[in-house]
Amino acid sequence: MQQENNKFLNMFLASKDIEGCSSRTLKYYQDILSKFIEYIDKSIKDITTDDIRIYFSFYKENSTCNAVTMDNIRRVFSSFFAWLEDEDYILKSPVRRIHRVKTATVVKETLTDENIEKLRDGCLHIRELVIIELLISTGIRIGELVNLNITDIDFEDRSCIVLGKGNKQREVYFDARTKIHLKQYLNTRTDNEEALFVSKIKPYHRMTISAIESIIRNLGKNMNIKKVHPHKFRRTMATMAIDKGMPIEQVQKLLGHTKIDTTMHYAMVNQANVKFSHRKYMS
Repeated sequence: MQQENNKFLNMFLASKDIEGCSSRTLKYYQDILSKFIEYIDKSIKDITTDDIRIYFSFYKENSTCNAVTMDNIRRVFSSFFAWLEDEDYILKSPVRRIHRVKTATVVKETLTDENIEKLRDGCLHIRELVIIELLISTGIRIGELVNLNITDIDFEDRSCIVLGKGNKQREVYFDARTKIHLKQYLNTRTDNEEALFVSKIKPYHRMTISAIESIIRNLGKNMNIKKVHPHKFRRTMATMAIDKGMPIEQVQKLLGHTKIDTTMHYAMVNQANVKFSHRKYMS
């Protein structure tokens, strides 16, 4: 039984890997599903809706997780059992009757114009400044940023080609300020590495996600700005673009989202504009 369960789990993870899921996402799937399978202690083919409900009850009682975490776990289960159903290993997914966990809608913070200027001022090296500028002007993901090569940059068009989720390529654009800083940064480079962002000292290697996350986190701390992380730039870019009148469909394309609903989660409407519109149309 255990051997067969491990086989199903590994096959599912392999299929997700082929779809383009990151190593971090694959590990997240593996951790959640392994704990669940170990707790249930029966063949995956025989798992029922009640088994899943019992596990949720157990998990909730023995952890300090919130509703968002619970719903994320449900999503992983749904993906796994839907795959088993599609592959004809089971007749019907037992997660179908498990409803999504209701979560409170939280308006996530974005970086203010003042925050962005402070972060720029806090950069001690041109490489840090270029990272900040690229993230805020393009809205690309951190994984897309670290995978950029110098040859991906088109200075004349002020654009670059990124490889997004599902190994899908898309073109994104940066502003004139970013172009100037990019050229300044590349002029400081004495190595022959193809990566756009490399370590400062020999041997020069492509920077990792954790290295860039650390730089941005420390930059935020040094400038007394709370919760500064790469994804916050992406959300800020989306919010700024819509706030300035860019159609949501175009923002969706820039961010590389398959569904427009996903884009709407990123683009939080500026409350000041809501106030202005209310006074304009309702007063």
